[in-house]
Amino acid sequence: MSDSSRRRFLTGAATLSAAAAVGTTQAGETCGELPPVVHKVYFWLKNPDSREDRDQLIAGLKTLGSISTVQGIHVGVPASTEQRDVVDNSYQVSELLLFASAADQDAYQVDPIHLKFVEQCSHLWRKVVVYDSIAV
Repeated sequence: MSDSSRRRFLTGAATLSAAAAVGTTQAGETCGELPPVVHKVYFWLKNPDSREDRDQLIAGLKTLGSISTVQGIHVGVPASTEQRDVVDNSYQVSELLLFASAADQDAYQVDPIHLKFVEQCSHLWRKVVVYDSIAV
């Protein structure tokens, strides 16, 4: 792993660790600070049983962490948590990206790395659902 890749990984890991550690005070105030814009994306593969397709999508998603406006990245697959009516684990791969602003998220959408990802990987999925939110 190159020094810049290691640095990006550690920065992303630290950001996501901070996200996991954020709690609330008794008054309900946040006691930690994260970038305010969260971009959550869920992918359903055309070939859901293909480990090769899943791994190719995951590798493509991980390239998005090198985009300068991305403050943190998490790429995952459904967790084997308790099955409940409110849990949708029908997707095959997910990503979560953190941005400092809506403008940074807009810039990400047209970044050449993101456009290359879409060009090289869009043939793998049959459905994509995006949830963007901003902190309140």
